[in-house]
Amino acid sequence: MTAAVAFAGMRRVSPVVFKAGCPECRGRFELAASALRLAIGATSRTTFYSFTCPECGSAVRKPAGERVVELLTGGGVRTLRLHSTV
Repeated sequence: MTAAVAFAGMRRVSPVVFKAGCPECRGRFELAASALRLAIGATSRTTFYSFTCPECGSAVRKPAGERVVELLTGGGVRTLRLHSTV
């Protein structure tokens, strides 16, 4: 089976974008999955996503609940799993 046959009938998928805001400059914008990073820790306090604001350049870190983690991972955001040292 060739690649053309295997992928015949498949539609082109639009890239996923996420709406975000910067607490520093109050900018609102859309970010591609590649612009975000997700860190999953042992607790809700150590689970967060981060990005650099495209408007002011600030490093932004926001908490990520279960639903946010699900959306970001489903959208292709790179994920880092943090391990406890206990």
